Amino acid sequence: MRNIAMRLMYNGTAYHGWQVQKTQATVGETLERAVGKVCGHRVHLTGCGRTDAGVHAEAYVANFRTDSRIPVERLPFAVNTHTPEDIVVQAAYEVPEAFNAIGSCLKKEYTYRIYNSRIKNPFYVNRAYFYPKRLDEAVMDRAARAFEGTHDFRAVRSVGTETRTTVRTIYYCRVERRGELLELKVCANGFLYNMVRAITGTVLYAAEGKLRPEDIPVILASGNRTLAGPTVPPGGLYLTRLWYEDERLNG
Repeated sequence: MRNIAMRLMYNGTAYHGWQVQKTQATVGETLERAVGKVCGHRVHLTGCGRTDAGVHAEAYVANFRTDSRIPVERLPFAVNTHTPEDIVVQAAYEVPEAFNAIGSCLKKEYTYRIYNSRIKNPFYVNRAYFYPKRLDEAVMDRAARAFEGTHDFRAVRSVGTETRTTVRTIYYCRVERRGELLELKVCANGFLYNMVRAITGTVLYAAEGKLRPEDIPVILASGNRTLAGPTVPPGGLYLTRLWYEDERLNG
């Protein structure tokens, strides 16, 4: 039995997240069907994370086991003939038996994009959060950096998947402006449910003057979700980088 890891990317607008569900179309389910057709048997994909409904991935890794002898270099082309245009497998590799897409992932980077302009842009619909009032990226960056380090992040998560601990380490959390597009990039060893979207909402609150960047450590220490900012819409969120010991999978 071979263990195969695939690098892929997807536009999540049409899907109810990654995780397979009984009544909703998901990225994982759609890809499992496509891989199953190529391998000639049902497969179970283990994804590197549970992206929410409407969230995108510019970098994603999933693995599965198969006794099919299809060469890994042919697998992406074969699978892509059975997937919609919004899901694309870029590469596939045979990996050790112990490899697990989520358990072997060392850290991840998410990017939240805000289209900050007085006028809407139709090309950013479901791709970035439209915010018409001018935002001060310097204030936002100060607020974002306050999340860096090892903390209990209960104050910036939604009720959802239960975890053993809500402590995570954020290696960097920064905001940069590129013209009318603002990007909040956050890299951590793990993320809680809606954590990045709640961090972004809190950073926006700082830009709006509803809290100070200096208030964020107090909010985190409180563990009180109501003190932080709102959970911003999913369409602006992208999984953008992954780190593994196997550098072929990094992106």
